[in-house]
Amino acid sequence: MTAHTPVADRAAEAARAAAPCERGATVWLTGLPSAGKTTLAFALAERLRHEGHKVEVLDGDEIREFLSKGLGFSREDRHTNVTRIGFVAEKLAANGVKVLAPVIAPFADSRAAVRERHAAAGTEFLEIHVATPVELCAERDVKGLYAKQAAGELSGLTGVDDPYEAPTTPELRIQTQGRAVAESAAELHAFLTERGLA
Repeated sequence: MTAHTPVADRAAEAARAAAPCERGATVWLTGLPSAGKTTLAFALAERLRHEGHKVEVLDGDEIREFLSKGLGFSREDRHTNVTRIGFVAEKLAANGVKVLAPVIAPFADSRAAVRERHAAAGTEFLEIHVATPVELCAERDVKGLYAKQAAGELSGLTGVDDPYEAPTTPELRIQTQGRAVAESAAELHAFLTERGLA
């Protein structure tokens, strides 16, 4: 007797059978501030668009300015911000868009909630850990956050005086130390190709 396939499973099967350009997915890039998440996302987005994919980058800073305006940086507010981004990402991905979300999302339970939302809808979710050491992030200090924290002008900096729970089993862990952006973007593109997404 054949078991009934849940609707979500059938949707996921149909998505996997589609051509790479037609398949949506959320690619969540988590990592410390100044790890290179956003730079990597935009480099990959350019390549995917050139290949004919529909791509959207949900930049964490832009989301905070518009969708999550008014939220602070308490654990609860961070969770709300991440789940809002996850909601938008899933809706786009379910409609054939490759969603690149370079968002710190410091807590494992928040990322798990986003993964569960995608799983329930049969939408692909890939967690990518941009594993740049905090020392290198502090050297890059793209927004001057590490300098402000060191000077006592800022508190609650993720990975320094606020927790960052690195993924234990991400789909991919990218080491950016000593590598050009193009190399990291090529590694991520190759991974997506293996998954039938590029």
